[in-house]
Amino acid sequence: MGTIESSTQTGRVTVSLLGLVVIAVYSVAAALQILVWNPLAAVPGASLEEIHAGLARGNESISVAAVVAWSSIGTVLAGVVVLLTATRVVSRMRIVVILDLLILAMGAPIYFFTSFPAGMALADAFFISGGDYAPWGGLLCLVSAAALTAALLVTIFRRRYGAATARA
Repeated sequence: MGTIESSTQTGRVTVSLLGLVVIAVYSVAAALQILVWNPLAAVPGASLEEIHAGLARGNESISVAAVVAWSSIGTVLAGVVVLLTATRVVSRMRIVVILDLLILAMGAPIYFFTSFPAGMALADAFFISGGDYAPWGGLLCLVSAAALTAALLVTIFRRRYGAATARA
């Protein structure tokens, strides 16, 4: 019995680590979207140095520290899930999966909240729209929507079919 328990514990920790990696990649992509890809797409033909100089001339800036701090929230939470799973506080695979999916789902609102000031700074300095110009922000939101949908399906599936299996 100890072997089965340790193999399922290893599986849960492995899944939580995989979730941490996926969420960290999402966080890095969000930060790159806000700090690099979107400014370059919003002001075509300009380098990042030229964009930041234009922002400074317009008395605007994009706070790298704020972007990194806010986009790191998901990674920190995913690290907590790994810790809770490794210490057996979270002892069900379904809970590990749902927690990681919900953290990914939270990525879209955090992305919007984090990118808004940067978009407004670009808009004010360059007289453009403050929205996303690079497509990756939309892709991040699609990933978050898919994660939320998956979390809901896992929950619904468990309630509908898990209870029937438990009774059988």
